[in-house]
Amino acid sequence: MEIKNKTKNRKPVINHGAKKDFPLLNKKINGKEIVYLDSAATTQKPFSVIKAIENYYYNYNANVHRGIYRISEEATVAYELAHKKVAEFIHCHQEEIIFTKNATESINLLAYSFQNSVLINDDFISLREGDEILLTIMEHHSNFVPWQQLAKRIGLKLRFLEIDKQGKLIIDEKKFTNRTKIVAATHVSNVLGTINDIKTIVKLAHKHNALVVVDAAQSVPHMPVDVKDLDCDFMVFSGHKMLASTGIGCLYGKRELLEKMQPFLFGGDMIRSVDCENTTWNDLPMKFEAGTPPVAEAISMIAAIDYLNKIGMKNVRGHEIELTKYALGKLEKINGIAIYGSTNAEERGGVISFNLQNIHPHDIATVLDKENIAIRAGNHCAQPLMRALQTNATCRISFYVYNTLEDVDKLVKGLEIVNRIFTISNKK
Repeated sequence: MEIKNKTKNRKPVINHGAKKDFPLLNKKINGKEIVYLDSAATTQKPFSVIKAIENYYYNYNANVHRGIYRISEEATVAYELAHKKVAEFIHCHQEEIIFTKNATESINLLAYSFQNSVLINDDFISLREGDEILLTIMEHHSNFVPWQQLAKRIGLKLRFLEIDKQGKLIIDEKKFTNRTKIVAATHVSNVLGTINDIKTIVKLAHKHNALVVVDAAQSVPHMPVDVKDLDCDFMVFSGHKMLASTGIGCLYGKRELLEKMQPFLFGGDMIRSVDCENTTWNDLPMKFEAGTPPVAEAISMIAAIDYLNKIGMKNVRGHEIELTKYALGKLEKINGIAIYGSTNAEERGGVISFNLQNIHPHDIATVLDKENIAIRAGNHCAQPLMRALQTNATCRISFYVYNTLEDVDKLVKGLEIVNRIFTISNKK
């Protein structure tokens, strides 16, 4: 992959050569290259990530922390290095990174651990009937349903921060009260691309001694993120959205909080000692990593982070701003289009949701698929937000390091084909 500087006044953009690093993007279907615009769902994998996984299975496939033999020790070293790499990537301590299956599991781990911890260690978090959990209306179901269900189990109230007409979050200070115990907010909306002011949310929450959980699935892969600077209590994200394999999620938590929390899963590797009456827990992060961990998947994180670091996260962000700005300018000229969220590319991630008048998003996605253009269509696991936008579904495009301005041009041509097909259809 290469970086090239366009001009003094424009942010750096990743060269076309980046596509060559991704085997699937070099594949052709019906003679056409794939235009992949669904990276918010999952990213493509570069050769280096695929080779890292292959190398593990070929050369040192073994369980970690348990075997007193060479390949097990090699696997353990690599697995621990993955924790270190992730910690450095978001600027925290190695023991503050817990590996899970995905961001969804990370949030569920928190929700269950919070409830269990209340029963044993009230010094960690006090949750009583009538207390409140504050969410944003733009949350993915993964950062919505676990808190909704926790609220039902304990008798808590859910409150919401709403959005304005531009899709920006309205951070209403009055919503933060002494009854607020947990604030869960997305860093970047997977539908609107809105980048939320997490630092302000954290300051308001901490003013009332509430814990803050940040869903960073759409931010950590796309821009520099520093958890210490944000001062959030917990943060979650997924490897498969940042070039690594599926099956690996990350949970960051402040060490002093993780030490007070009760584990969610019990079993091997998360214990220090067991007798017939009692069990004591292992050190962090193993305390929360019961059973055989996702070793190959963790190793894929090393290669993925190395790839992103070679580009530089500021360059990743700059590239997406340029693509988003270009795409917004092209899309707004299409007849009958409605674009959701801010029109300022600097205020949003590389995600754009839109609808074409009287054409269902699924129909649009189907026609584009014939042109080998992959987009998302549906409610994007954000039904409360869809209701706030007064729609049932949208089309969504999302960019990453391998996308180009030419991809945007092909999308626009594809949407022109969609409009022609349905204009003719409606005349019949």
